[in-house]
Amino acid sequence: MLQRKKFTALRLLRSAPEAIPVLYQLYEMTHAAVAPFRAAAHLQRLVLEHPGNPFSYTYPVKAASAALDVFEGVTKRYGRPSFGITAVEKDGQTLAVSEKVVKRLPFCDLRRLWCPEAAERAALPRMLVVAPMSGHYATLLRGTVRTLVENFDVYITDWRDAREVPLAQGRFSLEDYVDYVMMFMRLLGPDLNVMAVCQPGPAVIAATALLAADQDPAEPATLTLMGSPIDTRRSPTQPNELAKSRPLSWFEQNVITHVPFPHLGAMRRVYPGFLQLTGFMTMNLDRHLTAHRRLFNNLVDGDGDSVAAHRKFYDEYLAVMDLTAEYYLETIQVVFQEHRLADGTMTHRGRPVEPGAITRAALMTVEGENDDISGIGQTQAAHDLCRNIPDARRVDYVQPDVGHYGVFNGSRWRGEIAPRICEFVQTHAARRQKTL
Repeated sequence: MLQRKKFTALRLLRSAPEAIPVLYQLYEMTHAAVAPFRAAAHLQRLVLEHPGNPFSYTYPVKAASAALDVFEGVTKRYGRPSFGITAVEKDGQTLAVSEKVVKRLPFCDLRRLWCPEAAERAALPRMLVVAPMSGHYATLLRGTVRTLVENFDVYITDWRDAREVPLAQGRFSLEDYVDYVMMFMRLLGPDLNVMAVCQPGPAVIAATALLAADQDPAEPATLTLMGSPIDTRRSPTQPNELAKSRPLSWFEQNVITHVPFPHLGAMRRVYPGFLQLTGFMTMNLDRHLTAHRRLFNNLVDGDGDSVAAHRKFYDEYLAVMDLTAEYYLETIQVVFQEHRLADGTMTHRGRPVEPGAITRAALMTVEGENDDISGIGQTQAAHDLCRNIPDARRVDYVQPDVGHYGVFNGSRWRGEIAPRICEFVQTHAARRQKTL
């Protein structure tokens, strides 16, 4: 899911690529033009639903109020959601969860989520979750973090929307992404455990390989790669094929535009989040229309639980972020078109990236049997690249009956995948400490 929306929108643009340079401006103008109507709809809905309105309980008024509510929802802009993890259940106890930003960088906040009460009892292992920068915010991994925080001191990369980063902060490329990951590894120190969810897998391997080549003590104790495109030539999926179907110049000409005023990142070249979302929703348009018709009926019927479930999903789904043009294009080129990491030709700031330099870290790969984004074998390819890791420190797991999203969220993640990761980390992190 995290990668598919990058490419679905491209099919919508093939007929009119010349519209892209002004599309962002038109989008902003439309949003501004609709704002007064949205405000009027909100005010009218408050009047209709007021307890003092004697007609508020009649069907016509309920239907009108529901229609206004749906209109508000589909026309507003959704900002970054919060993680909203305040407590978790462990061993029959409710443990409070704390959250804070431990490092601020122009394009990313490093967030820490942990249970202070559990930490007082024992030193929990540190887990750095490298979230994908692929259009949705890191809060898409809320379920992942909620499960991990029961057993780990969790840190997660919370990438920022490129349209809110001033142009004066400079560019952000794939090499910058690798630099950020290495910086966070050094900040969190030795014996760190790292999990890459989906798209950042190649960058995490590159960062680890560079640290290993330097014999840096910040080299992680364990690496866990979840549904990552390490070698997309293995079991290629539709998004993989779409990425290779056009030259890089086509992507640059057809999906890259400039952030308009008055955003802080005005004039920055980006792949717009709204464009990604448009393509992704169009691919499943019938499902989204049905969901909103159901929302209307639930609002009329007063089914609060169903309304809350709908809003919880769409508040996350509709919150999208722009990607810097250089990062997006370099990812397409390096990972999906030229397979530089898999072929041993990837470099970082002029240095060769040698996954074979990784010898001390333990490696676990996790794939979903029905993953239609990162096909079977694409993540497993990491074992071939990290050839000098002893077999005793390798784990490869394929989860039956789950797709891409199910690898890191849902009941299978909580009940079957997460416990295996916890066991893997506990086993190999402890073994690493004994050898130091």
